[in-house]
Amino acid sequence: MKILLGWEKVDPDQADNEGRTPLSHAAGSGISGVVKMLLERGEVNPDKPDNDGRTPLSHAAWSGISGAVKILLKRGEVNPDKADDEGRTPLSHAAHSGREGVVKMLLERGEVNPHKPDNNGRAPLSYAAESGRSEVLKMLLERGEVNLDESDNDGRAPLSYAAQWGGEDMVKMILGRGEVNPDKPDNYGIAPLSYAADLGRSGVLKMLLERGEVNPDKPDNEGRTPLLYAAYWGNEGAVKMLLERVEVNPDKPGNNGRAPLSHAAGSGISSVVKMLLERGEVNPDKPDNRGRTPLSYASRDGESYQTAEYRKVVEMLLGREEVIPDKPDNDGRTPLSYAAEYGFEGAVGMLLGREEVDTNKPDNLRRTPLMYATSSAHEGVL
Repeated sequence: MKILLGWEKVDPDQADNEGRTPLSHAAGSGISGVVKMLLERGEVNPDKPDNDGRTPLSHAAWSGISGAVKILLKRGEVNPDKADDEGRTPLSHAAHSGREGVVKMLLERGEVNPHKPDNNGRAPLSYAAESGRSEVLKMLLERGEVNLDESDNDGRAPLSYAAQWGGEDMVKMILGRGEVNPDKPDNYGIAPLSYAADLGRSGVLKMLLERGEVNPDKPDNEGRTPLLYAAYWGNEGAVKMLLERVEVNPDKPGNNGRAPLSHAAGSGISSVVKMLLERGEVNPDKPDNRGRTPLSYASRDGESYQTAEYRKVVEMLLGREEVIPDKPDNDGRTPLSYAAEYGFEGAVGMLLGREEVDTNKPDNLRRTPLMYATSSAHEGVL
C-alpha cells in the first residue's frame, strides 16, 4: 500500500465500475490505517459518493467500524448527514445494522437529523426497531425529535418492525411510550400482532395481547387473522395463546375462504391441526372458495415434505365423521385425485380403505386418479 501510494502515477481516488474508490472500500472494510493513509493524499475526496450515492462514511457506518468513522468525521469536507440515492443517511445504515458506537458518534454531531426519513419514508428509528438492538433504539428515543408512531410509505410504524424482528425488550420499550398505537395496521392491514404471530414470537405476542386496544382477531386486507398466520407456519405457542382468547374465531377464513385448519393441514402441522380440531366451532370439512377442504390440501403435499406429519394430519381428518373423504372441489378433483398425482402413497392407501371413496371418479376434465398417477409416473401409487 505504501509503495503504491508513494508512486505519483497512481491515482488514489480512481473509482471502479460501481463508483467506489479505494477509500470507499477501505472504509467499508474497516481498515482504519489505510483510511488514514489515503486521506493524507490531497487528491482523495473523503466524501465522494459511489454510483448508489453512498459515501465512504456511509459504508463505514453500515460496517460499524468506529475507527474509520471517527477519522472521516474529523474531515470538514465530510457531510455526516449526506443521503444516498435511496435517501438513507449514515445514521440510517448504522441503526439498521445495530452499530451502537457509530450511532452514538453520529448523534453527537449537530448536523445529523435523527429522524430523517429515506425515500421509503423510513427513519433511523424504524431501522433500529428492525435490527433488534435495543441500545440503538434507546439512544434514538432519547432524542426528543423522534416520532415513535410515524409510519413509513408502507404504513409500518417502528412497533410493526419490532414485533416482527426485534427483541421483547425492544417491544416493551416502544409500548411504554404513550403515543404508540399497539394495534396500528400498515397499508396491507397487517397489525403488529399478526407480524408476531407469523413468526411465532410468543413473548411479543403475550405483551401485545395484554393491551386492551389490541384486537386479537383483527383481519388484514386479505382477511387473514393473527391465528391464520400462526396456523399457516405451525407456530404452536402462538396458536395456543390465540385460541385461549374468547374473541378469536378459530374457524374464521381469509378472503380466499381458507380457514386456519385449511392452512395448518396444507402445511402438514399435525400439532396445530389437533388443537384446532379440539375446538367445536371448527368445521373439519370446510371448503374454501375453490371448493377444497383441509383433507384435499393435506392429501396433495404429503409426499414432497414431512411425509410422517402429513400422514398424521390425513389420519386425524379421516377420523372425523363430518369429513367426506371423496368430496370434490370446484374442478371436480377429490383428495384421492391429488394424492395420486403427487405420489402421496400414505394418503392413497388410507383413502382407498374408505368404502365411500370412488376410485374411478373423474374430475371435470374426465381424468381419474389413475390417470393422474400415470401421467406423474408415481410407480408406488400405481
